[in-house]
Amino acid sequence: MKANHDALDRFAQSLKARGSPQTEARYVRACESLITAVDATPLTQLKRHDIQRALAKLHAGGLAPRTLAVTLSAWRSWFRYLAKTDASINPTVFTGLKAPKAPKRLPNALTETEAVRLVMPPESENAEKASSTSLRDQAMFEVLYGCGIRIGELVGLDVADVDLANSEIRVFGKGRKERVVPLGAPASSAIAAWLDERTSIVGSVPEDALFLGTRGERISPPVVRRALKSRSLERGISSHVYPHRLRHSFASHVLQSSGDLRAVQELMGHASIASTQVYTHLDFQHLAKVYDQAHPRARKKGRDDV
Repeated sequence: MKANHDALDRFAQSLKARGSPQTEARYVRACESLITAVDATPLTQLKRHDIQRALAKLHAGGLAPRTLAVTLSAWRSWFRYLAKTDASINPTVFTGLKAPKAPKRLPNALTETEAVRLVMPPESENAEKASSTSLRDQAMFEVLYGCGIRIGELVGLDVADVDLANSEIRVFGKGRKERVVPLGAPASSAIAAWLDERTSIVGSVPEDALFLGTRGERISPPVVRRALKSRSLERGISSHVYPHRLRHSFASHVLQSSGDLRAVQELMGHASIASTQVYTHLDFQHLAKVYDQAHPRARKKGRDDV
């Protein structure tokens, strides 16, 4: 219907004035989908059930829940804009409407074998022959997997935050919330080796940061990500490896071994236990896999029951 398209044109012009081409294109596409879904029904005559039916059509057509949420947000914005100049437009038709919930993604953890293979020191190097970059990277990877900290927490570490005598580090998480995390023997050794080398690359201005870039400045997250990706390819781990995946792996592996959810919550620095509980699903998956492989009544193939 021409009136609907004219109303969309006015909305598109208002979006263009805001100077965000990406938002304009996304919202216009979303509103076009509403026009198509309601056929020739004028916007002024749309009821709540019409909007629900339009959402259902898009969902049935394969639109993901996250995309539907953006689509619904665009429709609301469109109607609010039109209602400012047209009293016949009723933005309350969206009251209480929600897009379908997206399924919660489980954390993507490495297997224990993959994680250990990733962080093992290069066999061809020893402490005397290893380069500064190699020693730094080894220490970073040991801390990421051995302590389960976030990449922002890693790059924010200062030398003063490390206590090798007590095998622990002080970490500042979200909101600068402080927690103390234990260091395993491999991480302690890797940090000690790096600290011996670190003094040789500190610039003229002393830098407090524990991990440094090649010019003596505090290391940046992109440098850490590139180094980790390079290491994972070297070790033959084909799946995408990124710093937060080591954090997921840490939590999953500790929970599998200990079953202590509260301890994992403290180590991870989660404010809510709900954030940690997602790892119980991974733990169950691990147990289910063991069951499927080991229990006589779970095996699909094998000898007959006795």
